[in-house]
Amino acid sequence: MAECFGNIWMCFQTEKYLKIHSHLELYYAKAGFNMNDSTDKLTQEREKEIRELISAMTLEEKVSQMVHNSPAIERLGIPEYNWWSECLHGVARAGAATVFPQAIGLAATFDQKLAQKEADAISDEARAKYNEAIKAGVRTQYRGLTFWTPNINIFRDPRWGRGQETYGEDPFLTSVMGSAIVKGLQGSDPAHMKVAACAKHFAVHSGPEKLRHTFNAIVSKKDLWETYLPAFKALVDTGVEAVMGAYNRTLDEPCCGSNFLLQDILRKKWGFKGHIVSDCWAVRDFHENHKVTKSPAESAALAINNGCELNCGCTFPAAVEAVRQGLIKESTIDDALEHLFRTRAKLGMFDAKKDDVYNSLGAKDIDTPEHRLLARQTASESIVMLKNKNNLLPLSDSPKHVLLIGPTAANIQVLLGNYYGLNPHLVTILEGMTQKAAEMPGITLDYTLGCSMYAPNTNDGWTVGMAEAADVVIACFGLDNAMEGEEGESVASEAKGDRTNIELPQWQIDYLKALHDRGTPIVLVLTGGAPIAFPPEVADAILFAWYPGEEGGNAVADTIFGKSVPGGHLPVTFPKKTEDLPPYEDYAMKGRTYRYMEKEPLFPFGFGLSYTTFAFKGLECSSKEITADGSLTLSVDVQNTGKFDGDEVVQVYIAKKNRSEDDPACTLRAFNRVHIKQGVSERLTFKLDSSAFETVNSEGENVLVPGSYIVTLADAAPLPCSEKLGATAAVMAEIVIS
Repeated sequence: MAECFGNIWMCFQTEKYLKIHSHLELYYAKAGFNMNDSTDKLTQEREKEIRELISAMTLEEKVSQMVHNSPAIERLGIPEYNWWSECLHGVARAGAATVFPQAIGLAATFDQKLAQKEADAISDEARAKYNEAIKAGVRTQYRGLTFWTPNINIFRDPRWGRGQETYGEDPFLTSVMGSAIVKGLQGSDPAHMKVAACAKHFAVHSGPEKLRHTFNAIVSKKDLWETYLPAFKALVDTGVEAVMGAYNRTLDEPCCGSNFLLQDILRKKWGFKGHIVSDCWAVRDFHENHKVTKSPAESAALAINNGCELNCGCTFPAAVEAVRQGLIKESTIDDALEHLFRTRAKLGMFDAKKDDVYNSLGAKDIDTPEHRLLARQTASESIVMLKNKNNLLPLSDSPKHVLLIGPTAANIQVLLGNYYGLNPHLVTILEGMTQKAAEMPGITLDYTLGCSMYAPNTNDGWTVGMAEAADVVIACFGLDNAMEGEEGESVASEAKGDRTNIELPQWQIDYLKALHDRGTPIVLVLTGGAPIAFPPEVADAILFAWYPGEEGGNAVADTIFGKSVPGGHLPVTFPKKTEDLPPYEDYAMKGRTYRYMEKEPLFPFGFGLSYTTFAFKGLECSSKEITADGSLTLSVDVQNTGKFDGDEVVQVYIAKKNRSEDDPACTLRAFNRVHIKQGVSERLTFKLDSSAFETVNSEGENVLVPGSYIVTLADAAPLPCSEKLGATAAVMAEIVIS
């Protein structure tokens, strides 16, 4: 099928296919399919055409199209197609591409418009790579148009190595950022999708990595519907084309064969129309690890009967035997194929090439200067400043000796995170700082590794003494993708990609303390994809740079020297220590995230400082009372009261005035990142529907409980520690639900 089905005249001009083409022309003429009608959309007629094609296939041929590496069926003009492609923060595993900041860094921008713009750039490169691959006759893995991103699981525990792939711990932020990614990837053309996005991993999945093939996530109805499902619902409403099941079981059912998740919720309750794919080799786990089935045939039957239509892995070929044993009806196979072929049709694989709106994309559109600038902007917007004692930053260009030190300064791995593409011009922090210093005649830059990345130094580390000769130390420490990530990827992790504790490695802390004892002001630049616990007193200024992508070094240097003003905010809570966390295997939300955490955090969700300062004034509410199906408009003046132009992220939280122990402390319901010039005030408006005040009860139902609610506008979660750390003073209003 693919290109050949809709572009018969181009694909079958060679002598090799003349005989096949003659057969197809007669067959499709009888079926009512017009091979020259390249403007046909997914109408009822197209649905009929898909069903006719399926009816011409043998059972074995049908099943062969339900695995990720679908082979060619030459007699029907169906070329091979590999469904498995990745583009988490740039086209991955397919050669050169623009490498954007890791997803958790993008979340720190709190900028959904930027997220959609990034995804649009990524999908341009994805289409370009696909077009070039087809021209070269390459149809291998990572060269298709079906991309298994975004990861919208909730980052419930900072020990999870794959939390870096997510948009943080909050369901609302995850919903907004994930939806923006889907829109950017799939495009806005009504006749074609640019690429197909995929919401994963459905559902209740966030580690431990070493147990993901066996564990059973047990959650309350409240936690399920309040925390784990909202982002998936939001992406279904946005029109995401695919949903990927998780490895684990949820409430006793394996997620890739769960009637509750895939049928009751996804298909029936939410009306999802796209296709469902298993995680890779997850169906094999049914019989090998979960022990809910006894054979590949039973596993394939369980998955397919409950709505999983595409198998990343090797189990679905057993569906042929399952049909023969009566475990699956062949009509169920047909229904699954309809979903898969609809996706391929939406991607233009049935249309003549000349009519493909994306056909002009090619090599010229990959890793463009414009995309590099976007990567730099995104990296700059993602950087979160956590501390700036005595306004040490930004550094001026007056004469000074700067010492750059630490194991992440020249480490390429800290740019990439996981699921990354490659780029011929990856800019490390060392390279970015060197370039910036070269532009500033008064700056003398020195560099030394100083400290080992993965283990303590084997000597005394005399390099700490270099700090005494410097005017300021830029200390680059933290994590890289060898220390946290997916099972099997992170070679320096002792827990298959997870961390057993959230503290900065002790040898790094010890070295930082030794630097601090020398008395020179320290700017600490931390990298990582997850919260890190560390003593903030070891540094005078602290920047969290995440895994910032190909332009990460330039973005860090821009921030340190004031070309860029930090405006990122934390999409996750930074706890003070591992002991403050509930057991990792426990999926209850009690004690987790800013909404339910009882311990004071090191840095709260939503927190981020700037070189300038802001003030919120003049909060007005359109009403002090709303009813069901009503709405409320909030307006506030946000004034830049400092000495720099900068970005502020205004966050709107709602909390019950008299909450029970089962209610969250507060919940994010809206946000807006806005650029405000020095001395200028901007009037911002937020509209909240009554649903923003709803509570999820113990039965998992959304209910609007009458009473008083506190609406808070702030630039960090309204916790007692936020303003003590330097957050802008919040403004509040009391609203009555009648």
